[in-house]
Amino acid sequence: MEPKERGRVLARMAALILREHEALAQLDARDVGKLVKSTRFDVTILARYFEYYSGIVDKFGGDQIPLESGLTALTFREPLGVVAGIIPWNSPTQMFGRVCSPALAMGNTVVLKPAEDACLAVLRLAELALEAGIPPGALNVVTGDGPVTGGALTCHPMLDFISFTGSPQTATLVQRAAAEHHVGVTLELGGKSPHIVFADADLGKAVPIITNSIIVNSGQTCVAGSRLLVQESRLEEVAAAFARHFETIVAGSHESDADLGPLITLKACNRVNGIIAQAKADGIPVIAQGTLDKNRPKPGYYVVPHLFGPVPRDHLLARDEVFGPVLSLLTFKDEEDAIALAEDTNFGLAAAVWTQDVGRAFRVARKIRAGQVYVNGYGAGGGVELPFGGFKKSGFGREKGLEALHEFSATKTVIFSHG
Repeated sequence: MEPKERGRVLARMAALILREHEALAQLDARDVGKLVKSTRFDVTILARYFEYYSGIVDKFGGDQIPLESGLTALTFREPLGVVAGIIPWNSPTQMFGRVCSPALAMGNTVVLKPAEDACLAVLRLAELALEAGIPPGALNVVTGDGPVTGGALTCHPMLDFISFTGSPQTATLVQRAAAEHHVGVTLELGGKSPHIVFADADLGKAVPIITNSIIVNSGQTCVAGSRLLVQESRLEEVAAAFARHFETIVAGSHESDADLGPLITLKACNRVNGIIAQAKADGIPVIAQGTLDKNRPKPGYYVVPHLFGPVPRDHLLARDEVFGPVLSLLTFKDEEDAIALAEDTNFGLAAAVWTQDVGRAFRVARKIRAGQVYVNGYGAGGGVELPFGGFKKSGFGREKGLEALHEFSATKTVIFSHG
């Protein structure tokens, strides 16, 4: 298709998503266990992905490179070919948009494997794609488990690119498979993102935003703000503020007005509760915790939010991704110590700096190795326009924004000799 026609198809897809907004949100909530108000937000962002790339696809091109007299060089952005997308279960609708919209915008075809734990909304979106006018065969959804279906997909010799979001362990297998056929890979592998709260931070603004960053989707998100780094001089005040706020947090059914829903599976629930139990056994104080909705359906895979602290810097709560509603409080002395503490992890996906000092905010943001750094905020409402990806073991490559179109295309250079 010509770029303008691809844009029209993507725009029709966005319109169909908005038409089916509530049905998709309800389906996703039942499938994943997320709150309906959360899946409504996800579907809104999903539509925004297709709107964004529909409007930019016919404006994204190459360059003319100045050369010596008699030579002219032009660059073109070419589609890669067949893109494999492997997406996780925590936000299937958003992840569908994150992978499929830029890949299709650049003229690639996509074979998408959703997680076996959450594929219903993705299958419905594949039906809508046909209705929108995406040609049969251009977007394909293949369900199944990771080792069998995912393994067969990543090893396929006709692939030209792989987009993977998941665990670092599985990413190693994906990279090995890609290496067999020398194809490129984008990897997004999780994080242990810090909120750095300096003594001059506005706690009234910071506390609800930081809390939300660890309870959204019950902490089952790669950008969960799971480390709360607090300057020593304000430790007691910060701990008390979070304790009061956590007491208001309620875990309940996806259909309720609770603040967070159940975890995805019994296995996930047991793993997170096991980490909480181990932290308590290790003697780490519980500063605060949420409550359970008395009217919740029983049984259920519920985990109430916990705030632990002060957490030793070498403890697993300070270094490992929990993937549940567990916030770890650590203390630092000064700016230099804050940066060192923020960097004391194998991950580098996101971070936040809370301070009224603009100079400090710039210094700290520039020194932290993370793909996104927020100042006095976190999340940016879905961030479709914002390049997204990690440093260190959080992966490589960039999704979202214009950068995604670069990932899903290759530069072709044509040099004319015209005397």
